[in-house]
Amino acid sequence: QVQLVESGGGLVQAGGSLRLSCAASGRTARRHAMGWFRQAPGKEREFVAAISWIGISTYNTDSVKGRFTISRDNAKNTVYLQMNSLKPEDTAVYYCAAALNLSDHPQSYDYWGQGTLVTVSS
Repeated sequence: QVQLVESGGGLVQAGGSLRLSCAASGRTARRHAMGWFRQAPGKEREFVAAISWIGISTYNTDSVKGRFTISRDNAKNTVYLQMNSLKPEDTAVYYCAAALNLSDHPQSYDYWGQGTLVTVSS
């Protein structure tokens, strides 16, 4: 029902910025909440941020601490994650996901992108 395609990952120096994008398609894609998760080597999947279809957002402040911003463009069916002041500990595969309702729980998300790798060097 919802297909997700991510882009924007890459290699950056500590202190740099990246903007991740996730394009959604499908009959009901616009009506879904969208979330970003990340998984570093040897660690569990971690919630980063999420946004409802009308623009209400929530963040994992322990990991993000005001450095990241989630947004969406419903006309483009695209969600973004702007990442500033990147740190080596931000290195992970970043996944976007779609859910019926805004949530910070991965089990609430029914559709997942393929992931995009973000590597932050020190």
